[in-house]
Amino acid sequence: MKKFFALMLAIVMLLSMAVACTKKEETKPAETKPAIETVDNSKATEAPKKEEAKPAETEKEPEPAEVKYERHDDEERYEAALGEIKEFYAAAKAEQADLNKRFNLMAQAEARLLDAAVMVPTTTRGGAYQITRIAYRTVPYVQWGNDDDRLKGLVISDEFITKEERAELKEAWNKALLGEADYDPAAILEAKGHKIQTEYTTTFTTAPATIDWLNTSMQSDTEITVNCVDGLVEYNNLGQMKPALAESWEISEDGLTYTFHIRPGVYWYTSEGQQYAEVTAYDFEAGMRHMLDAQEGLEWLIDGVIVGGTNYYAKGGSWDDVGYKATDKYTLTVTLEQPTSYFLTMLTYSCFLPICKDFYESRGGVFGVDEYKAAVVDTNAYTFGKAEDVASQVYCGPFLLRTLQKDSEILVVKNENYWNPDSVKINSVKWVKDAGENPLGYYEDAVKGVYAAAGLRESTGTLAKAKEDGNFDKYAYVTDTESTTYFGGLNLNRGTFALESGTVDSGKTEQQKIDTDTAMQNINFRRAVLFAFDKGTYNAVSNGEDLKLTSLRNMYTHPEFVQLSEDYTDEEGHTFPAGTMYGVMVQYYLEKLGSPIVVADQCDGWFHPEEAKAALAKAKEELGDTVNWPIVVTVVYYGASDAQIAQANAVKTQMEATLGAENVELRLIEATTTEDFYASGYRAPTGEKGNYDLFYGSGWGPDYGDPSTYLDTLLTDSGYMLKVIGIGS
Repeated sequence: MKKFFALMLAIVMLLSMAVACTKKEETKPAETKPAIETVDNSKATEAPKKEEAKPAETEKEPEPAEVKYERHDDEERYEAALGEIKEFYAAAKAEQADLNKRFNLMAQAEARLLDAAVMVPTTTRGGAYQITRIAYRTVPYVQWGNDDDRLKGLVISDEFITKEERAELKEAWNKALLGEADYDPAAILEAKGHKIQTEYTTTFTTAPATIDWLNTSMQSDTEITVNCVDGLVEYNNLGQMKPALAESWEISEDGLTYTFHIRPGVYWYTSEGQQYAEVTAYDFEAGMRHMLDAQEGLEWLIDGVIVGGTNYYAKGGSWDDVGYKATDKYTLTVTLEQPTSYFLTMLTYSCFLPICKDFYESRGGVFGVDEYKAAVVDTNAYTFGKAEDVASQVYCGPFLLRTLQKDSEILVVKNENYWNPDSVKINSVKWVKDAGENPLGYYEDAVKGVYAAAGLRESTGTLAKAKEDGNFDKYAYVTDTESTTYFGGLNLNRGTFALESGTVDSGKTEQQKIDTDTAMQNINFRRAVLFAFDKGTYNAVSNGEDLKLTSLRNMYTHPEFVQLSEDYTDEEGHTFPAGTMYGVMVQYYLEKLGSPIVVADQCDGWFHPEEAKAALAKAKEELGDTVNWPIVVTVVYYGASDAQIAQANAVKTQMEATLGAENVELRLIEATTTEDFYASGYRAPTGEKGNYDLFYGSGWGPDYGDPSTYLDTLLTDSGYMLKVIGIGS
């Protein structure tokens, strides 16, 4: 998957790096990602005072001893909500020969997903004011994978870049895209008196939990480590795929066999720069096997793609039958189950990265699903990829991980022996711990040159400050939006009502738990809640009233992610002309379903108060006396973040005003620490551990160039993001 993003601490994490690229993140999708220039390290809002934001104390009502909430079967809940769509989507997935038909069938499946009202897309990344010293698009420009987190090509000035200079850089980039000229942003800036910097400092909110890039699905882990390892291929800043550690490759005529020729003379290095071993095809095979053994949320990406892969990790099959093999030191052969048009685009995601096989085994690493599970229990013997020990990994990329202090600083330094030194424009990247609690202080540091970019928010005072000191008029621009999609999920099978420590308690009685669970199974109740979610007001809290719609997203897949290459007529005789964007097809099928949802970006396409009231009326009629009203819907927020407090209150105020507090009570539950906030949602390991009824703190950025990179996460029974709706592992 591309990154599993968190909309953490009121968008602080999502904006914590000064990058403008893709997804995504986002990729993703997404959380993808705007380029490095679209960073914002500010806290996203001026909120009501904290004491005003907290809900009134609620006393638990006495309840009969016989009333007891019980969680239901995940598969049963999945089938009830999405089973029909799942079967429809299977037909789309099976279509490989005709991409236009495939995209059309996926659009039909996505329309049904949205109509099922189990989730509501909220925002994407970007769409906010920013000032920056980073030249336009100097990181990889691509909508999927991990490449947009690779910072080696950053061009950073000693001064903020003016609006006019940015326009000139953008024009030069567009010419390079058309093949009319090279793109040399450093030369353009130096000609105008700028001095190019070689050190880059940004911030982080959550440190990597591991530096084993194949043992995680969290963007907060891989956004650091992908700067220290290369894959088979990579994208450049023009969005063009280029050879990386595979210097060349061939594809068989039937599209089933890919043969990659590994670049000789590339080495692994320790964190101190000592040469360890040559990178070989065996390291790529070891990486794939280790990823499948670890099963940390990446493995399902190869389902239906690589021969024997699913049978190996899920059913005890033999590794000998997996179509991912080093046939000699410099040759990697990959065998696919069926022609997969987007396979090469998958290779820039972290699950296809190598590990040094010899080093892995020297640190207690073993191969085999069961063998690996047994090995990692002994933390003294298994010491590979430990986040607290930068020496527990070796690196073959442009940077070496030198320091990782989870509460203060992360540092990578240039690998002086990197195989492609001309591509590396900076000597180091430093991430400084910052939870976004002092946005004005961050802005002032950016002005001083400590940081390369700063987001400008009306709610935090940074926008007013930039207007006051002249920086807004001279330097500010609106960052690009991209392909990561953040969304809210309704918990269809809640299993947790307080953390194990007893904190973040929902305050629900057993009867209220039962009533909410019963209501959540009713599609009209879900529609009522989601059509009453005023995303524009929610977003204005962080972006300001004038930009409240700019970053809004209304469908899961980026609406312009793919398009038809030729005219296509669906099974009912409707013809979509060549060039039709994916989102246009989704909109057509939503309208056929009678849905009021508008899927275009930059509008509040789900907020329909009258439709919400009508859906509620239907729900009350259908539910009858099986529930007690009001239905209590809990939302967890981080109590130290004014932004999150304000956003939660905005959602509560509008939803209760639309539906009536006598019908729906949106109960705001405070998490007093970041650990408790993350544990309740973003880092909840399974659907059962999700401690909420409505959660809008996660997002998805795409891993590769096909809509299935989004839809697989919700429309297959093992989909990674199903946990956001309370289902699965």
